[in-house]
Amino acid sequence: MTRIIALALAIFAGGIASASDDDGKLDMAKAEQIKTQLTAQGYEVRKVEMEDGLYEAYAMKDGERYEIYLDSDLNIVKSKRDD
Repeated sequence: MTRIIALALAIFAGGIASASDDDGKLDMAKAEQIKTQLTAQGYEVRKVEMEDGLYEAYAMKDGERYEIYLDSDLNIVKSKRDD
């Protein structure tokens, strides 16, 4: 009986751990789409990461550094020059 309870707890704990691992992780396929999209707009993308539920791209254009924030549908929601 204790083995069944221990097994059930292990399965439950593993499910919780795997669910929390997905939160905030960068989807590499989306990162490549972001790089392609921004490159087509003239940016040189240096880095893409997740921040506060948005994709954040660090890029260069015309010698200026930019931080570009995109939502999950890859729409630009904010762009600012990085000083």
